[in-house]
Amino acid sequence: MDRSDLVTAYYDAVDEGDISAVLALFSDDIVYERPGTPTIVGTDDLGQFYRTERALTGTHTVHTLTVDGDTVAVRGTFTGEQAGDPVEFGFADFHVIRDGAITERHTYTDRDTV
Repeated sequence: MDRSDLVTAYYDAVDEGDISAVLALFSDDIVYERPGTPTIVGTDDLGQFYRTERALTGTHTVHTLTVDGDTVAVRGTFTGEQAGDPVEFGFADFHVIRDGAITERHTYTDRDTV
């Protein structure tokens, strides 16, 4: 799977709620940073986040996906619910991919926390 397909598979799996498929895309030592929350390190913590802590449900729409070496930059819109309230916001994600897995993910949004 090339880098753009890997990142596209991530958004598909998250939107479908397929946590096993999500985790299969990340390296064991993943580092994930996002606004307003502590950094997640490792697939154990990432799995806990997606299973019990993530307050968002909905759909990602990717507007731009750019591959530059090991980094895939994505600009898009998320539409759904956060803690039961309707939301729609823009996001930018940067995924670092090595050896066929996402090793770093950095999320930026126009919201304080996601």
